[in-house]
Amino acid sequence: MSLTGVFIRRPVATTLLTTAITLSGLVAFNLLPVAPLPQVDFPAVNVQVSLPGASPETMAATVATPLERTLGRIAGVEEITSNSSTGQTVLSLIFNLDRNINGAARDVMAAINAASALLPANLPLNPIYRKVNPADAPILIMALTSSTLSAGQIYDAASTILAQRLSQVDGVGQVTVGGSSLPAVRVELSPLALNRYGVGLEQARIAIASTNTNRPKGFMEDDTHRWQIQDNDQAMHADEYRPLIVAWRNGAPVRLTDVAEINDSVQDLRNLGIANERRAILLLVNRQPNANIIETVDRIRALVPHLRASIPSAIDLSVVMDRTPTIRASLHDVERTLLIATALVILVVFLFLREAHAALIPSVAVPVSLIGTFGVMYLCGYSLDNLSLMAMTVATGICGGRCHRDA
Repeated sequence: MSLTGVFIRRPVATTLLTTAITLSGLVAFNLLPVAPLPQVDFPAVNVQVSLPGASPETMAATVATPLERTLGRIAGVEEITSNSSTGQTVLSLIFNLDRNINGAARDVMAAINAASALLPANLPLNPIYRKVNPADAPILIMALTSSTLSAGQIYDAASTILAQRLSQVDGVGQVTVGGSSLPAVRVELSPLALNRYGVGLEQARIAIASTNTNRPKGFMEDDTHRWQIQDNDQAMHADEYRPLIVAWRNGAPVRLTDVAEINDSVQDLRNLGIANERRAILLLVNRQPNANIIETVDRIRALVPHLRASIPSAIDLSVVMDRTPTIRASLHDVERTLLIATALVILVVFLFLREAHAALIPSVAVPVSLIGTFGVMYLCGYSLDNLSLMAMTVATGICGGRCHRDA
């Protein structure tokens, strides 16, 4: 008794099995990740550390080296690469293919906490880690421009509001803010003026640091009352730094403005972003491994009105690069080719055999086979891309030839 004979003698069971295969394929089709080409997503984690003003050599010696030693003890690490530039170090960790990305991220977080005592004490922010493929290009780039606000103010809104909100979107792995840096007061000391007044660099540094410290002020109390003293000693703008006294000479104060030029600026002047010939702050969005690019971008675009409402109205938010139109167009063309191939197979069988029941065989077998393939692709972890759809198009002709022979 042949295998096909069982299905012929049990038409009800065959119908139910065909229906189940079709439904499972339709469900899996909506769950498959979409990509232009097959993705080999290694479990990878990126670690970013910022220390404004530090040279690449300093970042490599004081930041990259301690982190590499600590992160290298994590089980399953295949490769660690670091890139140190002015004020920033980026480490990329690639794990074994059988390593779960969430477990790897937890181990990275624990290693960063263990290495905190070895890192410089003046880091403005703790190291940040993200689950992202370092070889994957951004799926979306957004630009923020304004005709009234400075680049530092726009960057502040982008990093504190938009980047955090975008990172919460399902499928987003990392959001990188570029084009400028956070607002800061830049104090450029004059060596000639320091020498004239006899003020050292360390003396000026101590005066600036003590002025920008917010310490508890204590309290006052009597037998029946207690008053808490509250005041903010932090200087936030250049005008608040200019009258600062750094030394006394001949009974007269030497103020910071006498030995330095103070301006409201940003932490790093060597960052520039341009969009549509205008100064802009850029948001680069990368996807998580195995995330559906089209669905992730659709979620972000649906969130754009809420993002615009959460930032000052003087900031214009626009999308300057989107990878999904080309992916949608190419997949649409391949899907249309697949449908045409299926129709041609049925038509050829009908024209050669001149029988309707013979043409009924490929009209059922070919669509069910193709739709059921989506379920197998989902179970195997494949993606819906140009190569997989082209392979299905070729397989359609092979399936049609077998149906012609069977008929």
